[in-house]
Amino acid sequence: MTERPLNPASLEGADSSRVLGPPEIRRALTRIAHEILESGHGAEDLVLLGIPHRGVPLARRLAELIARAEGLPEDADLSELYGALDITMYRDDLRSNPTRAPRPTRIPRSGIDGRTVVLVDDVLYSGRTVRAALDALGAIGRPAAVRLAVLVDRGHRELPIRADHVGKNLPTSRSERVQVQLAETDGQDAVDIVRPAAPAREGEQA
Repeated sequence: MTERPLNPASLEGADSSRVLGPPEIRRALTRIAHEILESGHGAEDLVLLGIPHRGVPLARRLAELIARAEGLPEDADLSELYGALDITMYRDDLRSNPTRAPRPTRIPRSGIDGRTVVLVDDVLYSGRTVRAALDALGAIGRPAAVRLAVLVDRGHRELPIRADHVGKNLPTSRSERVQVQLAETDGQDAVDIVRPAAPAREGEQA
């Protein structure tokens, strides 16, 4: 679940703390890549599908790490190993936000039937994004198995969904936001917790 961009006005007085920087994100993804390989006994019949928009660059990074671990050359074609899965038309909030623009779905030429599909996203929160992804996946094929890999699990599940591979379990309150930034989409790698500004006490200036 990619958090909506923060309104700069809403950050006024907010408290932000960094929980992951570039080295920690790199180590987390390296560990996830090895877990995926170990759980599936290799990269054969494996497909990583990123959920737009930050799940897509994460899926590509994992594909690169898996290819490196499997001894593939750096210039290897990864189009059969990773892609993107748009979930726009399967979201349960589409009625309240009908102007949401669909993003491209890119599936390997060989399809997903009979293969192990790993859905990749940046943040796991209520589980509703993943439910939409499962519906979208079922509309295009029948995988042998489906797994879920996320960079951050922040809790507060509303559906019985659990990630198989997690970079960082990050307990949060519902009033806090988890802001993920990636070099491909935001110019830097970082995960921050943003807490709302405390209300001014009586007699204090806001």
